[in-house]
Amino acid sequence: MNRYRSTASYTSQLPSDQVLVKLTKILGAANIQADPAKNEHYRMGWRSGGGSALAVLFPQTLLEIWQCLEVCVEGNCIIIMQAAKTGLTEGSTPSGDDYDRPVVVINTLAINKLYLINDNEQIISLPGTTLHQLQNELKAVNRAPHSVIGSSTLGASIVGGVSNNSGGALVKRGPAYTELSLFAQINEHGQLVLVNHLEVDLGDTPEEILTNLQNGYFDKSQLSQSNKLASDKEYVARIQDVNADTPSRFNADKRRLYEASGCAGKLAVFAVRLDTYPTATKEQTFYVGSNSVYELALLRRQILSSFKNVPEVGEYMHRDIFDVSAKYGKDTFLSIKHLGTNALPKLFSIKGSIDAKLSKWSWVPNHLTDKVMQMIAQVLPQHLPKRMLEYRNQYEHHLIIKMSDEGIYEAQSFLESFFADSETGSYFTCTQAESDSAFLHRFAAAGAAIRYEVMHEETAGEILALDIAIPRNTLDWLENLPESITQHLEKKLYYGHFFCYVFHQDYILKKGSDAKQVKKMMLELLNKRGAKYPAEHNVGHLYEAEPDLQQFYERLDPTNTFNPGIGQMPKTKRNCACCL
Repeated sequence: MNRYRSTASYTSQLPSDQVLVKLTKILGAANIQADPAKNEHYRMGWRSGGGSALAVLFPQTLLEIWQCLEVCVEGNCIIIMQAAKTGLTEGSTPSGDDYDRPVVVINTLAINKLYLINDNEQIISLPGTTLHQLQNELKAVNRAPHSVIGSSTLGASIVGGVSNNSGGALVKRGPAYTELSLFAQINEHGQLVLVNHLEVDLGDTPEEILTNLQNGYFDKSQLSQSNKLASDKEYVARIQDVNADTPSRFNADKRRLYEASGCAGKLAVFAVRLDTYPTATKEQTFYVGSNSVYELALLRRQILSSFKNVPEVGEYMHRDIFDVSAKYGKDTFLSIKHLGTNALPKLFSIKGSIDAKLSKWSWVPNHLTDKVMQMIAQVLPQHLPKRMLEYRNQYEHHLIIKMSDEGIYEAQSFLESFFADSETGSYFTCTQAESDSAFLHRFAAAGAAIRYEVMHEETAGEILALDIAIPRNTLDWLENLPESITQHLEKKLYYGHFFCYVFHQDYILKKGSDAKQVKKMMLELLNKRGAKYPAEHNVGHLYEAEPDLQQFYERLDPTNTFNPGIGQMPKTKRNCACCL
């Protein structure tokens, strides 16, 4: 039931040249790019990684995706689904040139429709719709999304976030999760199958289902309420369990691996159905500074265990990333402040196009656009508020807490009492301008670390970027690295989602240090701490998938056709029943 089988299977074995002919017939020449020089952007990772591909496809409808999948199955091709290509662990592009079959990349960004359903309490998103688009559309109807745009990925897609169980800054909502989706998979017999678990009646054939969904031909106001989850409704209770010896969220958590959720491209996801939320009537931001790791751990435990209203957001920054973000994230900060987030995806796209062209000219310095923007930013006036700069001088650790409605008075009373006799910490209540600046400063942190590496490419080594989740009962939450590791580090940059105990740890290595060896030592240390990694960026090609995650991938994709090699698993085809 709700499964629709295609006639395409591995028994056809089309040669590659015929695959290209068929794909061109479906898409038109303008929407397929087989020239390696012209499709390079779509084959290279946002931060690292990349590989070769037979072609990159740009379907304009859901039905075209389905038809392209049929051809790829007939041609025994590897399929890599891609949207905004904002992943940080190389999971949405080819990885190297050692695949055993031709690789086809399917970019879905053109298919970006979004449907508000059931009085705006839920949405159905097609694969190219971005979080930025979702925020704008929900703002118009006084609703809030399941997730907000992350610090590094302004263009991130909704489906991409669900596919990777992406986390984010919202304390109350947890990782992106749904049990309601529409997707294609290749079964154990090598057959392409469409599965409709949206719980929306869209027709009886793949052609009907995909066309009706694409055009919005279904009742958006009277959809039946599902018994399945369209968000992680258990997350608040989970983070409030501050005595648990396990992390609150991480990508390999088998509680939150379900079909499209966490699939990491092992399915072709056509649509997901997600909850939306009421917007707060009033919000207030508090800025906390402290020189005590234990003091902040105690603050976190008391807020989560005693408050009736947990924070909306709780973002942490160490002084070192405060400084790096202040200097190397200044242009990002000012761009958002003066141009707004609406302009940034386009600006990033323009910058990417310029960088791609300049990279072809050997006489042009590396990263020229970054260096020009950095030079311009440095001559502009100080952009951070006076009180934030004073706290930077006084305190090593910085925490930005946003409360809403009844939680505002609760936090105000608590913070006043908590810091009344403290010799190591303090707080202030932010004005609106200070609040905006604090979150923009935190937003710029991840990109600032990359900019630092670019500007010091002659003297600094690679970036080792880890995102980790530590056990909820941890008091000594800041790591203490041994000399065997610190000798390789030029900078340690710590920031993250404090109440979730999810941290981004970016290490700028010294020139000549072996990143793989340092990472190995780091992960051994994290294992001893009971940490889980990655926490919200997924394994991609940079992390080894845990056994539960490997088994999940194998169930979704028995033939290893979709995105093979992620989680450092084999890239080779697994034999299906039709091949035996």
